[in-house]
Amino acid sequence: MYSVKVSKLIDHFKLEPLTPSIEYENRQITESDVNRPALQLAGFFDYFDPTRLQIIGKVEHTYMEQMPEDARRQCIERLMNYTEIPCIVFCREEIEPFPEMIACAEKSGIPMFKTLESTTSFLAEVNRWLHVELAPRISMHGVLVDIYGEGVLITGESGIGKSETALELVRRGHRLVADDAVEIKRVSGTTLLGSAPEVIRHFIEVRGIGIVDIKQIFGVGSVKEMKNIDLVIKLENWDQKKQYDRLGLTNEYMDILGINVVSHSIPIRPGRNLAIICETAAINFRQKKMGYNAAEALNERVMNNLQNNFNN
Repeated sequence: MYSVKVSKLIDHFKLEPLTPSIEYENRQITESDVNRPALQLAGFFDYFDPTRLQIIGKVEHTYMEQMPEDARRQCIERLMNYTEIPCIVFCREEIEPFPEMIACAEKSGIPMFKTLESTTSFLAEVNRWLHVELAPRISMHGVLVDIYGEGVLITGESGIGKSETALELVRRGHRLVADDAVEIKRVSGTTLLGSAPEVIRHFIEVRGIGIVDIKQIFGVGSVKEMKNIDLVIKLENWDQKKQYDRLGLTNEYMDILGINVVSHSIPIRPGRNLAIICETAAINFRQKKMGYNAAEALNERVMNNLQNNFNN
């Protein structure tokens, strides 16, 4: 199970502490989903998950405001009995926590914070952020490059030329995301997000030269922090006995964290310009996403030509 510190949430969203006496440095968030405890404040705790981040907006605050003081204290105490709650965030500038809520929070050790954002905006942003931070992940050996807006993961055996291909692509105006090790997160049912480990970010290893800092040599426009993985290119030594796809009428796929990603096997042979091949693969993939398939267009043209010859 993955987790993210509450302190990282506070720093990222610039939240204002409402309970400064409560220590939160070691508190962890383990659930990517968030909760607005409207039903819980009304007394319904079935299916309540206290490990989620709790968000209180204008609706919840107005409901508590209309309650008698004793009833409000009781519902707050019942909510605060769940000490597993990582933290509570109040939204909107005009909303302030009730004194009894601060007292209960301090007694239970549950930190509370405030954001000036509207509830809907903050809910959407924090939900997206948590899904990225807590996403299932793996690390793969390869190179990730942004080519014409498509995230291309280049894989292959060590020493086959992945880094050299990435270097040539950077010289041609594309952007490096990661070299050697690519950290991949599954942020949704259809999206994979790749990045570089912080220690080796922006660095690339070229055999015979050594370590190269791409950001320093080619500028900030030559690197990118994160990129969706749209296409996989597998570099492999040329095998004369193997039949390679020459038409592209059917797609091959690589399974990464349960998501099928379109994959091309590119045989390595002297004289083949791998950077241009990767560029062409990325453009062709983009064309297919836009509804044009060159292989299908050629096949249709050939079939029409055969049909015309037959009719004549």
